[in-house]
Amino acid sequence: MMSMKIALVGIGEIARNQHVPTLNASSDWDLAATCSRQGTVDGVESFSNFSQMLDTRSDITTISFCLPPVPRFAYAAQAIRAGRHVMLEKPPGATLSECQTLQAMARDAGVSIYATWHSREAAQVDAAKAWLTDKKINRLTITWKEDVRRWHPGQTWIWKAGGLGVFDPGINALSILTKILPDPVHLSSAELFVPENCETPIAADLTFAHPGGAEMTANFDFRQEGEQIWSIDIETDAGRLVLSEGGAKLSIDGVAQAEVDKAGNPLIGEYPRLYAKMADLVRSGGVDMDLSPIAHVADAFLLARRKTVEPFYE
Repeated sequence: MMSMKIALVGIGEIARNQHVPTLNASSDWDLAATCSRQGTVDGVESFSNFSQMLDTRSDITTISFCLPPVPRFAYAAQAIRAGRHVMLEKPPGATLSECQTLQAMARDAGVSIYATWHSREAAQVDAAKAWLTDKKINRLTITWKEDVRRWHPGQTWIWKAGGLGVFDPGINALSILTKILPDPVHLSSAELFVPENCETPIAADLTFAHPGGAEMTANFDFRQEGEQIWSIDIETDAGRLVLSEGGAKLSIDGVAQAEVDKAGNPLIGEYPRLYAKMADLVRSGGVDMDLSPIAHVADAFLLARRKTVEPFYE
């Protein structure tokens, strides 16, 4: 099967560390061009003007967007109008309504669109989902704490309206939550902690309503020093499940079900699976725009009490 030509738009850290190596190793895809105001990829034609890229490279059928969420809608809409398939790094947009608009545009244009959630492709997420299928959940606790200075250096857009703040990583936990639970949940209360010099939260506490009455909470924090924590701890009628390392490790009643890859990279395999799914969507004419993770974020901004905290300086 012949590879398909794809372009990457937005060459930042996630593009360099995950998207480019994945595409270079893929038999489905040929990275044919990039578009970015600053970044380039060695050996790949680069553009700084998106319209010029679309006009010049009509052979490129798919565009993968790694831009921050706020400017992404206009670029994605332009790509769809040009008849290109669209792949969206998480979060798929700055608002629910613009994501829904892109989905409707793609269907009308007969092109594929994919809202990716890389943490759903972590090594042990499917195993956790399978184990929980017939279990009664009593309590669920999400702890997602990382050092923003370590993982998002110089990314000032995170602190501006539409940048999501701590929900940029926190939405990864929500993407896992909405995949593994047998029953859907909704947010019942939230508290957001916003630095006085920022527009988005640096930490958040969430409480969810579960149809079976289970206690469900999440704590997101960008101020973590020392150990970085990305875990989901679930107590059930048949034992305790813990997903850790962002879904790369799984234990049941304290017994490890599988180990993280030998390289110690918790993202290993996630992006290859995303791009394999995108290839399937393009070849089948499919659409995958699950917006349930970002719906929880939108609910948090609607429902939450806000507390001003000390300013953040990188």
